[in-house]
Amino acid sequence: MADPITSFGRMVLATVEEFGRASRVAGLGLLNIFTPPLRLGLTIKQMDFIGVQSVPIIALTAFFTGAVFTLQSYRAFALFGAEGYVGGTVGISLAKELGPTLTGLLVAGRAGSAMAAEIGSMRVSEQIDALEAMAVDPINYLVKPRLLASVLVVPLLTAIYDVVGIFGSYTVAMGVLGMDWPTFAVRLQEWVDWPDIAGGLLKGAVFGLIIALVACYKGFYTSGGASGVGRATTTSVVISSVSILVSNYFLSAVLP
Repeated sequence: MADPITSFGRMVLATVEEFGRASRVAGLGLLNIFTPPLRLGLTIKQMDFIGVQSVPIIALTAFFTGAVFTLQSYRAFALFGAEGYVGGTVGISLAKELGPTLTGLLVAGRAGSAMAAEIGSMRVSEQIDALEAMAVDPINYLVKPRLLASVLVVPLLTAIYDVVGIFGSYTVAMGVLGMDWPTFAVRLQEWVDWPDIAGGLLKGAVFGLIIALVACYKGFYTSGGASGVGRATTTSVVISSVSILVSNYFLSAVLP
C-alpha cells in the first residue's frame, strides 16, 4: 500500500510545484509590464518576430480557410436556395471564432515554440544565471518584452486573418461559384457588427497572453540539456494549443 500512496503524493507535490512556478512567472511577468525599464527595443524586436514574420503564414492560411469554407457552405445552402447566406456565415465565423482561434494556434506553433526554445537554451547554457549574477531581472529582461509583444500583435494578426479570409471567400464566391457582389455582401454587412469584430480581437489578446506565458514558463524552467529544450518546446505548443481551445469556449460563452 505504501508505493501507490507514495506515488500519489509525489504526483500531487509535482502538480503543486508546477502550478506555483507557472503562477510565479505569470504574476511577475504581468507586474513587470509596469516596472521600468521599458525594454522598448526588445519589445519591438519581439513584435517583429511574433507579428511581422508571422504575416505570410497567417495570410496564406486565412485565404484558403475562407475559400474552402465558402465552397462547402455554398454547397450546403444551395440545397434549400439560400446561397445569399454564404457571405454572412463566412464573415461571422471568421470574426468571432475561426480568425482568433486559428491565429492563436498558428502563432503558438511558430512563435511560441521558438520563444520556449530560446529561453530554454539560455537556461541550460546558464545565461539566465549570468543575468541574475549581473543583477538583471530575467523576468523583466526576457518575459516582459515577449509578453507585451504577443498581447499587442496577436489581435493585429487576427484582424489580418479576418480580412484575408473574407477576401479568399469573395474570390471563390465570385470567380468559382459565380455569385454576384450584392448577393455575397448583403448578409455580410447585416450579420457582422463591430461587437463581433471587437470580441474576436479581445480573444486574440487573451490567446497572445496565453502563448507568451506558457512559452516563457516552459523555457524558464527547462532542465536536462538539449533533450530538455526539445521537451519544453513540444510541451509549450501542446499546452498553448489546448489552453487556447479551452479558453475559447469560455470566452465565447461570456462574450455577446
